[in-house]
Amino acid sequence: MFPACWSPLKPCFGPRLLGLKRLSALFLSRFSSSMEAPRILFSPSGRSLFDEPLHLSVEGLPPGQEVTLEASLEDERQELFEARAFYRADAEGRLDVSRSPALEGEGGSFSGLEPMGLLWSLRKPMRRLVKRDVQRPFVLKVDVRGGGPAEAPGPLLAHAAHERAFLGEGTRRIPVREGALRGTLFLPPGDGPFPGIIDLYGTGGGLPEYRACLLANRGLAMFALAYYGFEDLPKQLKDLHLEYFEEGVNYMLKHPMVKGPGIGLLGHSKAGDLCISMASFLKGIIAIVTVNGSVVNVGAALHYKDITIPPIGIDAKRAKIDSAGVFDIIDVLDNPLEGEGCKSFIPLERAEGRFLFIVGQDDHNWKSEFYANEGSKRLQAHGKLKPEIICYPGAGHYIEPPYIPYCPVSMHFLVGHPVMWGGEPKAHAAAQVDAWQQIQAFFHKHLGGEQGVKESRL
Repeated sequence: MFPACWSPLKPCFGPRLLGLKRLSALFLSRFSSSMEAPRILFSPSGRSLFDEPLHLSVEGLPPGQEVTLEASLEDERQELFEARAFYRADAEGRLDVSRSPALEGEGGSFSGLEPMGLLWSLRKPMRRLVKRDVQRPFVLKVDVRGGGPAEAPGPLLAHAAHERAFLGEGTRRIPVREGALRGTLFLPPGDGPFPGIIDLYGTGGGLPEYRACLLANRGLAMFALAYYGFEDLPKQLKDLHLEYFEEGVNYMLKHPMVKGPGIGLLGHSKAGDLCISMASFLKGIIAIVTVNGSVVNVGAALHYKDITIPPIGIDAKRAKIDSAGVFDIIDVLDNPLEGEGCKSFIPLERAEGRFLFIVGQDDHNWKSEFYANEGSKRLQAHGKLKPEIICYPGAGHYIEPPYIPYCPVSMHFLVGHPVMWGGEPKAHAAAQVDAWQQIQAFFHKHLGGEQGVKESRL
């Protein structure tokens, strides 16, 4: 016998059961929202320029949980650069790297409040991160794992990827193969004309474009110029002839998208003394920036018409070698103020342009601060304006665009062994951010009539 109220078509408990189901669904909904799976948020969300800050946060963590953030980036030669840091979620289960300091712990790449630490601390032993194809972004991958500095790595809680680009929207990349010239011109968005600058790199050869590309995004017409080790140019760094670089200067001076009446030069390391040599002998150069450069000719004889400047002498016995086989070469160059070394001092007093010397005070490639100061003395002794000199304590040799990872040791092309470049990671990373702004301000002031060099914050 069934209850009198029972019916196979209309159960008597239907309304009560339906209410229980709704209550259960509401409870499960609230419970699941409170237990939301962790997720990584980037701002900008999917893509940013490499020299721009990138905001990173994590949501959906258990309140107060300690986690490990792991970052990785693979270069175009499939070399993997990695970094990790430990953090603790706040009372609401959120983690914001711009507000939360990284915890100290063995295996962490850094500690303290470092919003961009996961980028500048990316590391692969004995390797330097170099961008070879500016038309393709790097892909930054970030994992969140359970467990803090005192624990073994826990399970994967979240994963995300973000593109770090070099070629900005509207920036034009134009390969240049005119006469002997081999390079790439980058033009900013807009109608122009723009302040024009030739960008040169050091002893690695080839045609690095990444710095010129990033600066073009900031309103500068940049000509990345190769001078050896590229296409049909000389394979080795031997004799250099300024007539080649003069052709590059004239190319920029005549270009309809380049604002006159003169151009600028930007050079790092060996390219620094090349820029000073160009400014000393060639016309039309009114602003020169060197980054850990030299005021003496280094590495190869320099020729211009009937003038030859010999390279400064080198004594390899003055190099120091540590237990890992890493060379410290800071003392190998001869003194340019004594004996034959005087012949290698570039006559920068002949230059008509203004100088900015960017100096890492812990540069171990050579004595950059000494060279900048001696260059300043020589300019002033000949009645020229005192150059700008910006020194960065704790910065090493490779002062690159912002957030490019700090490189303490890598192979030196001319030495043929790994060398130490100097610097302390946090101080070096901060120097890169500040120097980037100083370089842009200097060029805009002297080539474009805009606000000049900012006071360094370091």
